Amino acid sequence: MAYTVVGDPRGVSAVFVVSVHDVAPWSFAAGRRWLDDLDARGVPATLLLVPGPWRGPRLPQDAALVRWLHDARGRGHELALHGYVHRAVPGGPLPRRWVNAVVARGCAEFCALDERAAHDRLTSGLAALASVGIVPEGFTPPGWLASPGSVAALRGLGLEYTTSHLAVHDLRTGRRHRMPALSHRPGGLGEGVGARLMPAAARRWSVRGKAFRIALHPADLDRPGLRERALEAVDLALAAGARPCTYAGLVRAARRAAT
Repeated sequence: MAYTVVGDPRGVSAVFVVSVHDVAPWSFAAGRRWLDDLDARGVPATLLLVPGPWRGPRLPQDAALVRWLHDARGRGHELALHGYVHRAVPGGPLPRRWVNAVVARGCAEFCALDERAAHDRLTSGLAALASVGIVPEGFTPPGWLASPGSVAALRGLGLEYTTSHLAVHDLRTGRRHRMPALSHRPGGLGEGVGARLMPAAARRWSVRGKAFRIALHPADLDRPGLRERALEAVDLALAAGARPCTYAGLVRAARRAAT
């Protein structure tokens, strides 16, 4: 099945993006399961790739995963960069170190980097993906946390967009698309409450024409009920008339609408 790009994201109908996080060799089975669920619903996803050494071999070393990613892209799913090793580096201001440890659980690789350090990691990630024929248009930082230096490095490298907890940022035009992200907290405080809120929020925002995102993680599949609640959120959004799109599709549609 091939997916089409949505129209004007400023219209009455809500648009939503589903992202599949942490795609790497160790999480291949989880990513495949999530994408099977989304394909069954005709929903395009943005797959967030971690190309460096993380819990096992580098992404380019897994030939089966690379073939699967190319096939997914051929069906209209997007392949995006999601850090390099998905682990935070020491240093940075105390507030950012606290957010990385408590909110991002130690994965906020780009939250405290200066521009040069961010450029080096981004270049390594892009080169690894290019070696297997993957050229991402956008970047989602692990933990949705990127320092000002990281954002400057992204612009310098020609990436089209980046994302944060509350928005999608067009790096070419400077436009900020407000799109809060719904995400589970498997094993964390409030897991049960958050699981119940995800479908309710997806339905409410869809009915009101508000753009939003649903983030899917490998760890969600290890906790009872989280997969079901996430898919319920997708189903309720579709039933309410919300239109699914990828990050790149959203940014391109907004640019066309602005001309």
